[in-house]
Amino acid sequence: MYSVLELAILGFLYEQPLHGYELRRRVAQLTGHVRPIADGTLYPAIKRLERAALLERRAEPGSRAAPRHTLTLTGAGRAELRRRLREAGEENLADVSDENRWFTVLAFLRHLADPDAQAAVLRRRLAFLERPSSFFYDYDASGERPLSAEEMDDPFRRGVLAIARATSRAELRWLRATLSELDASA
Repeated sequence: MYSVLELAILGFLYEQPLHGYELRRRVAQLTGHVRPIADGTLYPAIKRLERAALLERRAEPGSRAAPRHTLTLTGAGRAELRRRLREAGEENLADVSDENRWFTVLAFLRHLADPDAQAAVLRRRLAFLERPSSFFYDYDASGERPLSAEEMDDPFRRGVLAIARATSRAELRWLRATLSELDASA
């Protein structure tokens, strides 16, 4: 299994060569405040991808005395990104169930040129969202019937459920509309 960080690195470098600082900034913007990216996390991931021949590093003169390193995706790295995107959610449900992983997949899904391959990934996310799910069950006084969050006295759990449902409804509308567009273009 690959990390969401590696997927983000491959995705951003697919678009253009970047310096490590700029790459870190873009990854942080993608993952947001939930998962800030530290040098101690980013650079080992870059080195792993470099050892796997998925990216190359070349030194360029810096604006001061120290050289800057530009990271570039190799042909193998470009192919690896497309493979990871195409297979998202097939073997690893987290690709379409974990929100941060899903948003990272979605951010780079346009790099799959085939609308059918894009649609297949979206259908896996759609199937995940259409499964019945629930949050925060507790039981009634008899201990036999689970209470939904709406039936609970906890306004914060009701809030989590309300937000999750609204988000899911909006995403389901978007997924269905986008799948219709992709199906029409195929």
